[in-house]
Amino acid sequence: MSGLASDIQTLDERFRFKTKMYELNENRKMKPTTFANVVASTLYEKRFGPYFVEPVVVGLQDGKVYLCSTDLIGAKDEPDDFIVTGTCYESLLGMAESLWRPNLGPDELFEVISQTLLSAVDRDCLSGWGAVVHVVTKDQIVTKTVKGRMD
Repeated sequence: MSGLASDIQTLDERFRFKTKMYELNENRKMKPTTFANVVASTLYEKRFGPYFVEPVVVGLQDGKVYLCSTDLIGAKDEPDDFIVTGTCYESLLGMAESLWRPNLGPDELFEVISQTLLSAVDRDCLSGWGAVVHVVTKDQIVTKTVKGRMD
């Protein structure tokens, strides 16, 4: 999630609670599409006084990658290629569109993500000094830290 830190913490707790309740009631893990619907409906409940967050849901479902993002009031976007969100949305989108191509390997994908994030962070002082990149494959989740400029 990107957005206001207090809203992120509040929603994190609510989503953890709803996920655990689902697993207790259904005796199975929640699928990414189901979780995306939970996120969207939770945000839509507060549409007149919204949480200031833009969640991204990513997961593997039936052997395929599932991507979903929502806006402040829970309107879902489910693209086939990539999702960007945050304070430097335009910079992220431009770089991602120019670097991304179908069927990237894990190392190539990490490089595309890193270059996209570093380029956007260099153009927006509110975006931070680096990033944590999670590359999800069928076998594993690889997490790496990318350090950016600190001036």
